[in-house]
Amino acid sequence: MPHYQPPDRLTGTPGKAVLPRGTLLHRVHRSHRPADAFNPRPAHCLYGGGRFDGTSCAPYPYLYAGLGVAAALCETLVRDLEFEPSGGPRLLTRAAVEGRRLTALRLTTDLTVLPLLDGRDLAAVHQDPWLIHTEARDYAYTRDWGHWIRRHTEPWAMGFLWPSKREPGERALVLFGDRCPPGALRVEPDSALDLDGPAGREWLDAALEPYHVRLAP
Repeated sequence: MPHYQPPDRLTGTPGKAVLPRGTLLHRVHRSHRPADAFNPRPAHCLYGGGRFDGTSCAPYPYLYAGLGVAAALCETLVRDLEFEPSGGPRLLTRAAVEGRRLTALRLTTDLTVLPLLDGRDLAAVHQDPWLIHTEARDYAYTRDWGHWIRRHTEPWAMGFLWPSKREPGERALVLFGDRCPPGALRVEPDSALDLDGPAGREWLDAALEPYHVRLAP
């Protein structure tokens, strides 16, 4: 839990990072929803929801993705898996991949985002690694901080960029649908892979094996 509420004003100077046109993003999403669709449904202000979702207290459409495939997989499928005390593989249930699809997206324009990549980036918005590393029990607080940071980086911050918690070698990001220009994301042709199909399950088993994760029978 954070030690304090966001201050009244921002006294630091937030950094800016540009994701250039042509950047490839990877997203694990529900297969009945278009891969490039922002989630328009606000999360609850206090319960459920993700790290930087829009809420009924501060509504905005949002979309999470990874700059690498591993970040997309780990942030959505592996984040809640505990290691087995026996040393055995972590089991990913069939329900966790049911109706899930992996799709690649291409940026059609430059997007300016707020980096939260190191201590200086975080200190510029009065924060520390808690903001990007804390677990789901604190997400009501991270959402509140995210809303405050958005207000103080309006209108230029089209999203946040941070090191993936479960795969620190890659970057995760959230984009804001009310600040990204229409058509900023384009689905890469033939990139969709249904993770609950035979080919998808075989591919996923191989992709998650380095993380000591195996699909349950």
